[in-house]
Amino acid sequence: VPAAWQRPYLNVFKHFHVEEWKRSAREGDVAALTDARLKGTVYRIRGSVPTSSYLQLPRTRTQSLGLVGRYLYLLFRPVPRKHFLVHLDVVTEENQVVRISFSSLFKEFKSTATWLQFPFCCGAAGTSRSSEERGEEHGLLGAAPADTRWTCLVLDLRSILSLYLSRRYSHLKGVRLCSNLLVKNLCTSDLVFDPGVTFSEARQADLAHRGVAPMPREMAFPVPKGEKWHDLYDYIRFPSEGSKLPYDSIQKSCPGPAAVSEDPIHQLPQPVTLTKAVRDRLSLIHQITSPKAVSALWGK
Repeated sequence: VPAAWQRPYLNVFKHFHVEEWKRSAREGDVAALTDARLKGTVYRIRGSVPTSSYLQLPRTRTQSLGLVGRYLYLLFRPVPRKHFLVHLDVVTEENQVVRISFSSLFKEFKSTATWLQFPFCCGAAGTSRSSEERGEEHGLLGAAPADTRWTCLVLDLRSILSLYLSRRYSHLKGVRLCSNLLVKNLCTSDLVFDPGVTFSEARQADLAHRGVAPMPREMAFPVPKGEKWHDLYDYIRFPSEGSKLPYDSIQKSCPGPAAVSEDPIHQLPQPVTLTKAVRDRLSLIHQITSPKAVSALWGK
C-alpha cells in the first residue's frame, strides 16, 4: 500500500523536520518559542498583514506533500486582536489543484471551481450573549478576541471537496500558514481523533470499530490532573456531518458544560459528530449566513 507509511496518522511537522527549514519555508516574522501552557515548542507567525509572514510546506510550490489522510488536524491559536489566514492546496482525483482558504478577514463564503474561501468566526470564548446579540454577524466575524484559546481544528478534506465542488479528494499538496497564528502542529489521518477521550476509555468503549481514537500523545494538548480537555481548549470539526446544505463559515466552539459528557464511556460522540456546543454555534452561523445549496452555487 503506497500510503501505509502515513497510517494510522502522520505528524507533519515531525516528519518534514520543520525546525530544520530544509523541506519547509518561512517568510517574515516566524519564530519557534516555548509555550508555557502547552509545555513545548510552537511556531509564532506574525505580521502587519496576514500575507506578510508565513510558514509553508513543502518548501516550494512545485513540490507536493502527497498526504492522503482524509482529515487534517491543525493545532493552533489565533493571535489575540489580530487577523489570520491559512491556505491549503488539495488535489482532486482528476488532478485538479483546489485551494481551500479560511481567514478571520473573510466576510462571506466565496467559491470558484479552484478556490474555496471560508470565513473563520473567532467569537470570544466563554462569552455570554443574548440570542439577538449572537445573531449579529459582526459579533462573530473579525479579529480574534483577547481570550482566544488553543484549538484543535479538524478539516474533513474529502467532504469539503464533495460538498462544495462535487469533486473526489486525492491528496494534500501544500499548506501555507500565514500570520497571525501560534501553531503547535499539523496531523493527517483517516481516523477521527477525540481529544477528550483517554486511551483507557477508548479501549473500554471499543471505539476503534467506529473509526474513533484518542488523540495521539505526541499531538495532544496537556490536561492537568483533575481537569477536562474541553474546559481548557476548543475543538471544531468542519464540515459537520449530516447537514444537507454546506455551511459557509468555520466557527469555533464555545466552551461550557454542554461540551463535556458526564459519562464519556456511554455518551461518546459518533465518529463524525461535533460536541453539542460546536453544533449549537454552527447552527447559529447556518442561520446567519443562509448558506446556499450546492446546485445554486454552481448554477446547476
